[in-house]
Amino acid sequence: MDLHAWIDAYLDHLRVERALARNSLEAYSRDLGELAKGLPEDVLDEPRRLDGSHVLDFVVSAARRGKSARSSARQLSALRGFFKFLVREKAIETDPSELVERPKLAKKLPRVLTYEEVDRLLAAPPLDTARGVRDSAMIHLMYASGLRVSELCSLKLGELDRKLGTVSPLGKGGKRRVVPVGQIALERVEQYVELVRAHAKGATTEPHLFLSPRGKRFTRQGFWKLLRAYARGSGITAAISPHKLRHSFATHLLRGGADLRAVQAMLGHADLGTTEIYTRVAQDHVRAAFDKAHPRA
Repeated sequence: MDLHAWIDAYLDHLRVERALARNSLEAYSRDLGELAKGLPEDVLDEPRRLDGSHVLDFVVSAARRGKSARSSARQLSALRGFFKFLVREKAIETDPSELVERPKLAKKLPRVLTYEEVDRLLAAPPLDTARGVRDSAMIHLMYASGLRVSELCSLKLGELDRKLGTVSPLGKGGKRRVVPVGQIALERVEQYVELVRAHAKGATTEPHLFLSPRGKRFTRQGFWKLLRAYARGSGITAAISPHKLRHSFATHLLRGGADLRAVQAMLGHADLGTTEIYTRVAQDHVRAAFDKAHPRA
């Protein structure tokens, strides 16, 4: 098989065996397509000719086009996954990226909303309209449970346990987890389910919890738009995104003394190291409080 056929086989493997989301598959497809575009014909026809120089040329070329170190590192990770697949399938003998160094990244701390900004955002949707009740339920649930925006929009009515006060989102890699929902958020969701969703278009045919006016599942893009609109309306000038709300959930939990492992489980992180970045944000908050209040600071 030529390299293009192997790329198709790898994408099939990611979709079927690893259950990757469509957005992730599209990113892998773009990265591998860019690699193939820069390779000579003889390498495309015979993948065994791939070597470290081809991978290095790809990384250097991306840097010259202005690609950031973070994007280049992500692309290199995608290529390494593909090369491991080729080695396992005996299409190549060794991983050609082994000697190519990963671009060095400056550790970026996630930016989070203040408690006061969260309060203003949660209070922004009007509760005297059906749309406002739905929007309030969505924003409250996202902040209360730290869901990814894709998890929030794909959450089904049956994945909300109103008695136990939990939701069971389907996360990355098809892994399901159980996340507690705070009392106020649960009340907002129940209000939406009973007063709005029960009478909405698609109420009996659409399984998803949050519905658009057309009776279909709410989209990620739609949630981005409503979140930005409410942020502007409540005077929040900092850039906002659904993921920033998730960052705020994790950071505020840790500031309140939550166990790191518990936060990891609620966020659905496979690696504890991914969650540990939030402890640095929480520690910065402690340091700032010390510097402001301690007489010997």
